[in-house]
Formats: sequence, C-alpha cells, structure tokens
Amino acid sequence: MTTTPYLPCSVCGFIHNCICDHQPNLESQVEFALLYHENELDKLTNTGRLLLNGLPKAKSYLWQRKVQPEALINKIHQEDIETWLLFPSDAPTLSSEYLTSRDPSKKQLFILLDATWQEAKKMVNKSPWLKALPCLELSPSEISRYHLRRNQSQGNLCTCEAGIEVLEMVKEPENAQALFKYYDQFLTVFQAERSGHSYNSNALGAPKK
Repeated sequence: MTTTPYLPCSVCGFIHNCICDHQPNLESQVEFALLYHENELDKLTNTGRLLLNGLPKAKSYLWQRKVQPEALINKIHQEDIETWLLFPSDAPTLSSEYLTSRDPSKKQLFILLDATWQEAKKMVNKSPWLKALPCLELSPSEISRYHLRRNQSQGNLCTCEAGIEVLEMVKEPENAQALFKYYDQFLTVFQAERSGHSYNSNALGAPKK
C-alpha cells in the first residue's frame, strides 16, 4: 500500500514505515472475532489490526456497555458454530486440552478481547453473554515479545500473539509463522515510526512477491 507523504497508510496505519508488503493473506479453518474496547480503536500500539489484515475472515466488533454487538451475538447462537472466549476463568479449558474438548462437527470461533487487561475484565464482568461462554486459556511456549506499553502484566500476550498461539494450537503452523513474521516487522519498525522517521530498510526482510 502506498501512502501520501505525512498521511498514515489506510491499512497498517504507519506514515514512514508501511509494512503492507509483508502482510500475509491467510486461509484458516477457524474464525476470529476481535471485540474491541473503544479505547483501543485509535492506538498505534494496537496489534489487533495485524490479525484482521492477515486473516481476511477475521471480523471486528465494538464493545459498549449499553449497546450489545448484535451481529456477534447472533453468530455465537448459530447452531453450527462452537465459540470460545480467550480469557482466564475459574475452570477454563487449557489450550493443551482443546483438541479433545472441541466439537469437531462445528466451526470454531475464537473471541479475542482487544483491550488492556483491566478493560478486558470489565468487559466480561459487565456482559452476561460473554460470561456464559466457555473460556480457553492459552499456555504459550514463549514469553511475550510485546513491550510497547507501560505497566504491562508479565505473562500476558498481545492480541496478535494470542492469534498466533491459536493457529499453533489448531495445527496451522505455516499460518502461525506467516502471521508471526508480519507481527515481527511491526515490532521492528515501530520505534522508528513513533519517532517520526523511516527505519533502516536494509535491516528488513525482502517483501513477499
């Protein structure tokens, strides 16, 4: 995607370091629904858009305390869909147990709360329809590489990292690796972008053909 000087790219949001040449176009057997807290919508540090860009079937919805996302709720109620909320609970299904716990006859939908940890807890506590969903707790093999915000809780994954872990869990390693490379480019150029200049392009990997 080309950008007009000093205007952000309409896809990746960057001005000086557009990463769209590194964006994958992935087909997955599972579906993702990103439920955004309204405070996340305009944050350059948000990684949910990487998941949306790389997985065209992924959809985004806005969480509001007084207005329910009816399109998402209707999707959850479809009989041929099994929905999982990626959120810790008192009795979650662990990612290591997922393959034996899921219903293989149904499409799999994963809801990711795109919010800070504090906001995500509030979203669940104030939404009975979210509380009613089975929770899935990821067990990442590596610690988060995301360090773009202050006061991050150790051990928590960002939204894109959570999506990568889900792809690994459902046995789609090539998709997971492609999304990871895209995410890695985002992290690589982010500080230069925030500082208002271009990153040294010689350090970037070659764009995809």
